[in-house]
Amino acid sequence: MGAYIARRLALIIPTLLGVMVINFVLVQFVPGGPIEQVIAQMEGMGNVFGAFDGGAADVNVGAVESERYQGARGLPPEFIAQLEREFGFDRPPVERFFHMMWNYMRFDFGESYFRSISVVDLVIEKLPVSISLGLWSTLIAYLVSIPLGIRKAVNDGTRFDTFTSGLIIVAYAIPGFLFAILLLVLFAGGSYWQIFPARGLTSPQETWEQLSLLGKVADYFWHITLPVIASTISAFATLTLLTKNSFLDEIRKQYVMTARAKGLTERKVLYGHVFRNGMLIVIAGFPAVFVGVFFGGSLIIETIFSLDGLGRLAFEATVARDYPVMFGTLFVFGLIGLVVNLFSDLMYVWIDPRIDFETRET
Repeated sequence: MGAYIARRLALIIPTLLGVMVINFVLVQFVPGGPIEQVIAQMEGMGNVFGAFDGGAADVNVGAVESERYQGARGLPPEFIAQLEREFGFDRPPVERFFHMMWNYMRFDFGESYFRSISVVDLVIEKLPVSISLGLWSTLIAYLVSIPLGIRKAVNDGTRFDTFTSGLIIVAYAIPGFLFAILLLVLFAGGSYWQIFPARGLTSPQETWEQLSLLGKVADYFWHITLPVIASTISAFATLTLLTKNSFLDEIRKQYVMTARAKGLTERKVLYGHVFRNGMLIVIAGFPAVFVGVFFGGSLIIETIFSLDGLGRLAFEATVARDYPVMFGTLFVFGLIGLVVNLFSDLMYVWIDPRIDFETRET
């Protein structure tokens, strides 16, 4: 097992390097950049999201063909050169890439171009929202889907199985953002009941500081209820059906028939023999599922409920061409994702010691 772990750890470096190279090259061909964003703001465009409301179409008005940056007409060349030095664009792309990777190897991710805050501090600032959505969505999905999938496997073909399958398919077919809007309309004062708040992770600061510890916990869960439900609703289908099919495969095997022939109760057969084998693929995938929800975030869910998490951070950094945030978070999340994939493989061995990656043929 030690040799297998060493091989997987060694593969992390070229894999992560490949991810960074591909994204860095792609960015070089994307129109616009941080300098253009600064110029757009100086030209009166306001924020960097003008392209979404049609305002960005006027950025290059008055630009001359000979100018390197559209919209830079009237700006002194010395100012443009200063911007290039500040952003590091006075160096060739290859040199910039290797300089960036050297800094990332020392976990120096620099500072955001437009927020005057380090990338690490910016990510830490957004973590509470992503932790809340990722942790509770994953836990609720597993806590509901696993028992439901087991019961569907035991009652395969019954009315219960058919009815729950219909509900799961309907839930899976509903887009998360549409369900989120429905929750707001029904339960957040849209048109019917004002039961839950419509925005934010907690109450305003002045109200939050006056609450007791239990009051803060209750306030937190009060605010996070609707976003978590909206982001979890579609996750039930895949996990429930995966659990059901895994258990059905195990229930039909010879060792289950032997256990029943020995007189063991159905509960003992199910949870004493079938459970470990049936849950192998479901439980072993938990780390990857959690990290996927945690770091992927949900831009639409965060926007609808006015939550400022990693999903919106990634979107805004991409639109604003905030390269330190883009590549810094890509490096960290890519590294964590690769390590978690290794951890997921080790989970298989922990759940079922009969699995040995060391004996596989290479």
